[in-house]
Amino acid sequence: MAVRVVPSMELHRPPPSVSGGRGKSCLQKPFLVQAKRLEGLEKANTRSRGKQSLEQIKKRAPLTRGTVSPPLPVPSHITRPPYVGTKDAPEIATEIQMHDKASIVHMKAACELAARVLEYAGTLVKPSVTTDEIDKAVHKMIIDAGAYPSPLGYGGFPKSVCTSVNECMCHGIPDSRELQDGDIINIDVTVYLNGYHGDTSKTFLCGEVDEASKRLVKVTEECMLRAISACKHGTSLKKIGRRISEHAERHGFGVVDRFVGHGVGRIFHSEPMIYHQRNNIPGQMVEGQTFTIEPVLSMGSIECDMWDDGWTAVTTDGSLAAQFEHTILITKTGAEILTKC
Repeated sequence: MAVRVVPSMELHRPPPSVSGGRGKSCLQKPFLVQAKRLEGLEKANTRSRGKQSLEQIKKRAPLTRGTVSPPLPVPSHITRPPYVGTKDAPEIATEIQMHDKASIVHMKAACELAARVLEYAGTLVKPSVTTDEIDKAVHKMIIDAGAYPSPLGYGGFPKSVCTSVNECMCHGIPDSRELQDGDIINIDVTVYLNGYHGDTSKTFLCGEVDEASKRLVKVTEECMLRAISACKHGTSLKKIGRRISEHAERHGFGVVDRFVGHGVGRIFHSEPMIYHQRNNIPGQMVEGQTFTIEPVLSMGSIECDMWDDGWTAVTTDGSLAAQFEHTILITKTGAEILTKC
């Protein structure tokens, strides 16, 4: 589950109201955490804007809000994360989440469960299935495993998984809308198991999807994997953004700079913030730390509008967006992907 960044250093929580329809620009409606504008990146970010012709994409009706059902119950014996029951999203923790041998075992268990749940959720992606049905199935699988669905109750988020369809960049709320033939959908699963969060997402194809959309999805996954392949102890964090930007631009796609990866472990969202576009943010990877890499690519605009629910972020021009995410563990010689089945 990505963290959103916009210029400034103040922290905000999502607005508590949840209603249909499009809202203000993402720049006008702060999400989770805001950070300083990155110096010297205007030229690079301009290059990162998508160049794909919207004429290549099969005509679709704009994404609309369905009916959001009530949050699903969680058995009392399942341990909740500390933020559950509070209205505010917790501040982004400044600590770097480091692991010893014992905590790595717990971290791997949470991540492996998240990966299995995501794989199962992908099998449900078919025309006429609602995202609410996917949420219910994901919720049941998580609680049956004795875990808690981390998004549920995070800053008021009302469901157990994020489902982002077509032009939705991320944080889509499951509802009664039926998936259509030709849709693409990102499913973002995070589980809280034995005190640790495992976080992963993937964009799936629904039915017969056009070639341009397939290409967007393929290149987005490649960007994530290329970034992961650059990770190891001592490597600069900004290398992640450079790897992703280079590959996305080569294929004519834009890298969305409003959402970032994050440290993850006992805490859902912590430092370091992982920027997916070119950046000059200092910092190096350290053996034993865990964080997510989760780039969002767009066929067109990299800017977003926020729906009135305070969560759903859609491209300003209605162009398609795709996202992939893994939680990784930094080692001396590379990075281990923890969110694999």
